Amino acid sequence: MLLASAVVVWEWLNEHGRWRPYSPAVSHHIEAVARAGPRAGGSVVLGQADSRLAPYIIDLQSMHQFRQDTGTIRPVRRSYYDPSSAPGKGVVWEWENDSGTWTPYDMDVGITIQRAYEKQHPWVDLSAIGFCYVIDFATMGQINRQTQRKRRVRRRLDMVYPLVSGTLPKSQSWPASPGAAAAPPVPACTCPQCLLVMSVKAAAGPGASTLQPRKAAPAKPPPAPKPAVPAAGPKPPDGVAAVRGSLKPLAAQGGRRQAASTPALSSAGASGSPPGGAGGGKGSRASLGTLNRSHLQRLAIAQSRVLIASGVPTVPVKNLTGSSPVNPALAGITGILMSAAGLPVCLTRPPKLVLHPPPVSKSEIQSIPGISHSCRKTTKKQAKKGKTPEEVLKKYLQKVRHPPDEDCTICMERLSAPSGYKGPQPAVKPDLVGKLVKCSHVFHLHCLVAMYNNGNKDGSLQCPTCKTIYGVKTGTQPPGKMEYHIIPHALPGHADCKTIRIIYNIPPGVQGPEHPNPGKSFTARGFPRHCYLPDSEKGRKVLKLLLVAWDRRLIFAIGTSSTTGESDTVIWNEIHHKTEFGSNLTGHGYPDINYLDNVLAELAAQGITEESLAQEKD
Repeated sequence: MLLASAVVVWEWLNEHGRWRPYSPAVSHHIEAVARAGPRAGGSVVLGQADSRLAPYIIDLQSMHQFRQDTGTIRPVRRSYYDPSSAPGKGVVWEWENDSGTWTPYDMDVGITIQRAYEKQHPWVDLSAIGFCYVIDFATMGQINRQTQRKRRVRRRLDMVYPLVSGTLPKSQSWPASPGAAAAPPVPACTCPQCLLVMSVKAAAGPGASTLQPRKAAPAKPPPAPKPAVPAAGPKPPDGVAAVRGSLKPLAAQGGRRQAASTPALSSAGASGSPPGGAGGGKGSRASLGTLNRSHLQRLAIAQSRVLIASGVPTVPVKNLTGSSPVNPALAGITGILMSAAGLPVCLTRPPKLVLHPPPVSKSEIQSIPGISHSCRKTTKKQAKKGKTPEEVLKKYLQKVRHPPDEDCTICMERLSAPSGYKGPQPAVKPDLVGKLVKCSHVFHLHCLVAMYNNGNKDGSLQCPTCKTIYGVKTGTQPPGKMEYHIIPHALPGHADCKTIRIIYNIPPGVQGPEHPNPGKSFTARGFPRHCYLPDSEKGRKVLKLLLVAWDRRLIFAIGTSSTTGESDTVIWNEIHHKTEFGSNLTGHGYPDINYLDNVLAELAAQGITEESLAQEKD
């Protein structure tokens, strides 16, 4: 136990292995239910705090979040932070994503940014906490150290996260520590979701907060089945009793099976099981895991029939087969009882992830008209270099004799003053100023030469302000192979054409002088990688431009994976690909009506347009 004051932030684990914070309002809601203990039911309906989170429910016993419309289950945790840090002051740092909306940083990143901001640092480098970004407070921008891509960031004020003091539990378990201050009694919720939850829990077994195993039914069934009555605990509200009465057949059917031998629910996110309640006797109270799979499925089917008859819409529910580490009861019972609209849901089969097309024989594979060959290897060809960086930049710059009264956005010093760059000194006077000929942005020549020397040094230059590219931009993609052909299957949303399949294959190797850590080995996870385009006019155009990007070594790079956090590995390089063939459950599949236009825009941001096709022919 820890004696301290702290703010509580509830977080969930995303598919990239990063803990993402719930908003302050949602964290307050979760914390209130957690502090109320077993009498609150142990389930948190997030839609009651934020209507956008209506499909989500948290089961506090297993510390997992369940999404009802897809059946996805994710771990959650209860984290403690210093009250003087960003969450304790209601400060939220966010970055602008590709769709123009704002995404909050992970809590540890936001705290790091806020700490530097309060110390009035001009910028903060996030590489110390595993991210290759620099936050520039003067321009309120996030700069990718590898690609120099810039995004806007913002700082806004929100609610302060819930504050706790006194005795704090080390683990993120539920119910809340008995040493903590007792929360005031929470009145029972009377929304349709909670009424149905409480009624089925009461009908399925003794206890107000968890389902318990029931004794085996006698050999001769009673003439009239009656619903189970809790042995102890508070009496449910009248509304609950009314609903429970309508579930008499279901409760009677569920009581005919014995489940005492089934192991308890495993808690992947919690350190222990909640203690028994007043009616639990000496032994600990049984959890949902005490019901075996057959019992749960019969309960689910019977409940589904009642709900279908009443016209309740169906949504898919996963994990009833027990393949998840979370007991199927969590997915099954929760999915049956609640829905995003505040109504119960019915049990249906979930959509399936379809990564690859049906098997294709060699005779069915076709070459792509208008594109020679069906395979291309990485070349290390780069644009012709000048003798020195100064000579390269001279082609793109005009000297400025009277600098404007503004800052150089590279060193953040006034243009009328010498450059503030403190690294290795280029052979250029620090007070010279130049203007880029296309975009007319003005910088210290000293800063531009330093930026060029820190980049790929391929004879090209990209304006750090507007990203205009001068020359032919190339990347640092390691050697590999790109295959492409047509297969006789259609993508969802493109039923009128066949499919272009691209196969990338890059082996592991040793980093070269252009990579982050020359001489050090790098890994290549997930290869070969299969990607898909519709075999339409626009799809073939995208393929041709992707071939140019491949030749310029811009498809992949070596860096830190945002999915696994692994460093010195092959990663995607800002050009999105569709890797899911027959579904779009991950967001990397079809249908996606905007994908082709979006990827054309991403290619243009790398300097690859239709004009590039004339420069580099097959």
